[in-house]
Amino acid sequence: MVSVREALERILATAPQALAAENVPLAEGFGRTLAHDVVARRTQPPFDVSAMDGFALRAADAAQPGTRLPIAGRSAAGAGYHGNLPAGTAVRIFTGAPVPPDADAILIQENARYDDAGLTVVEPPAAGRHIRRAGLDFREGEVGLPAGTRLNPAELALAAAMNHPVLPVVRRPLVAILATGDELVQPGAVPGPDQIVASNSFAIMAHVAAAGGRWLDLGLVPDRIDAIVVAIRRAEEAGADVLVTLGGASVGDHDLVQPALVAAGMELAFWKIAMRPGKPMMHGCIGAMRVLGLPGNPVSSIVNGVLFLRPLIRALCGDPRAGADPCEPAILAADLPPNDVRQDYMRGTLVPASDGGLPRVTAGRTQDSSMLRVLAGSGCLVVRPPHATAARAGDACQIIRLDRYPF
Repeated sequence: MVSVREALERILATAPQALAAENVPLAEGFGRTLAHDVVARRTQPPFDVSAMDGFALRAADAAQPGTRLPIAGRSAAGAGYHGNLPAGTAVRIFTGAPVPPDADAILIQENARYDDAGLTVVEPPAAGRHIRRAGLDFREGEVGLPAGTRLNPAELALAAAMNHPVLPVVRRPLVAILATGDELVQPGAVPGPDQIVASNSFAIMAHVAAAGGRWLDLGLVPDRIDAIVVAIRRAEEAGADVLVTLGGASVGDHDLVQPALVAAGMELAFWKIAMRPGKPMMHGCIGAMRVLGLPGNPVSSIVNGVLFLRPLIRALCGDPRAGADPCEPAILAADLPPNDVRQDYMRGTLVPASDGGLPRVTAGRTQDSSMLRVLAGSGCLVVRPPHATAARAGDACQIIRLDRYPF
């Protein structure tokens, strides 16, 4: 068995560089990953602007309370005052409006009394106060968003402000999903006496979408090598970057996925990981198509999706953080027994600390890898390294939040 870290390293090694780039309209950029640096096409703000409503003037002209100044004009956003500012005068100005070149301060309207004839200084302004200087946010030619950035709402707004209507992003990886098993029927169907409703595919689809990929559902395939090979060929013909198989990953008489993958030309990189749940996972390649053979137990396949599929998709998108450790600290709220040779990922519930410190986590009593209800009610995975000694309530631990990884 390989370790979790070694398994992830081998998987990510099959994605040494991001997929090809494509251009998308700015409005379609959310969640996409930049293929190249995005450089500012303009300076923001392009000129000195007022941060407040008030009066633009020379600070020296308003240095004394009670000073009376006439108003020479107005400057509003989109309609600035473009003449010279005569000495001893002020310009009525509004937030976001250009500051006249000769002005070096903004007297906010709360610190003045004013009428149509002019203003009276109540509290003198400081030079430079309430002025946003040209280029305060960014300057033309600066890299505003580096390659590998996965675009969130604020970053899309920044790209727009830098005057980019179109963005260069990495092509979304295509993940083909193949579930096998004579015992499976689709949700909504009536299971036979010895059948169950398939669920794993839908969790994997969600993993793919959350990580920024596209999915292709190859459906439910019976336990026959020829049928599995036909489905594998469909994935290849569709140009899938990744093939995820669900079920049949062990070595029983009905576990035919590995023989079918080998028959289809897969070079097996490893099989079995020293982890719980998710031990019987395969990895290999069929030509340029990466293969992850996930276990049939639903919790196992979902945990494997968190730890291996999502990072692989992020790596194919060019995310430099694809292999980053997703763990964060927490405090145990209940005792845990010692662990064996496999790294354990225990389903747990989190309670925020009342004092603002680390959250407290309780691992569920039932950790069976078939129990989706337990996983659905869990906020995290409690990570227990191999050979970990017994832990007590109050001890530090490591968790992976199921609602935060990855973005």
